[in-house]
Amino acid sequence: MQEIEIDAFLAKMADGLVAFDVRTPAEFEKGHIPGALSLPLFEDEERVVVGTLYKEEGRQRAILEGLGYVGPRMRELVERVETEVGAASGPVLVHCWRGGMRSQSVAWLLELYGFEVFVLKGGYKSYRRWAIAQMEDVPPLVVLGGRTGVGKTEILWALRDLGEEVVDLEGLANHRGSAFGGLLLGEQPTQEHFENVLGMALATTRRSGKAVWVEDESRMIGFRHLPNALIKAIHASQCVVVDAPLEERLDRLVDVYGEAANALLADSFERIKKSLGGLRTSQAREALAAGDVRAAAALALEYYDKAYAKGIARRDADTVIYIETQGTPQHVARRLIEVREELSPTGEVL
Repeated sequence: MQEIEIDAFLAKMADGLVAFDVRTPAEFEKGHIPGALSLPLFEDEERVVVGTLYKEEGRQRAILEGLGYVGPRMRELVERVETEVGAASGPVLVHCWRGGMRSQSVAWLLELYGFEVFVLKGGYKSYRRWAIAQMEDVPPLVVLGGRTGVGKTEILWALRDLGEEVVDLEGLANHRGSAFGGLLLGEQPTQEHFENVLGMALATTRRSGKAVWVEDESRMIGFRHLPNALIKAIHASQCVVVDAPLEERLDRLVDVYGEAANALLADSFERIKKSLGGLRTSQAREALAAGDVRAAAALALEYYDKAYAKGIARRDADTVIYIETQGTPQHVARRLIEVREELSPTGEVL
């Protein structure tokens, strides 16, 4: 068993080694190293029992109880690792909460079987410190702005396909960022895990030295908040604003949200009722009841267009670039790359 620091651990993951998180399922669900696999030494309830015994009756009593849980499934643990690795030997990565008994116990078992085991020094806590540090050291940004429905997400994907550095904040948060943004997407990650994947994404994009494209976001994406350093960087960076005709924007919104249940769409309109107004909200609900999602979307855009205009007006005018954009996301992305190449590494116009 070899203990290694977080940078070496992540480098080995990037090289293709499989990482196993031996914390409980609940700990893993709350947040984990992106790409790591859950291999719990204890189930949630078992860890509570062992931890209580450790505090009340001492280390040896807790170990005996733990052995009672783990002993019958030692074979299962080894077979799971063998299946995931695709071999009965070779290097693997293991970590627990802070590099203590859980990871060391699993490492002993796997090495006994024939694996070469690298244990993360400091455990998952060391990754959390690393991820937070990445979020505090924001790389140079270029911000993609534009009104709701212009297709910013598709443009970001096209930029990535063309070799640009992109962090899709809404993708990481599993939310499109508006009152309607959670529809058809399922649950958001926990705040902790959102930070974990965000830290990893920032670190990965930073390596090229190029400015990183992000979407112009507010502090909250659904129920997940962006770190202060990133928000400040977004607001201070050059913002390239794209646009599209109203009918095209409505087409896109109907494509994205048209399959959502009317009741869910109506609930989303209720969330913006105070800003949209009672009359407009009632009209939107009537349109939904009649099956006219497009008319309802047009009413929503009245609110979102006004909100976006206020937001962009708060920016320093010197940091905003408006460009003509027509055509496919790929065509727009190529035009944006031309704009990015005219910027300095710090995101300022040359």
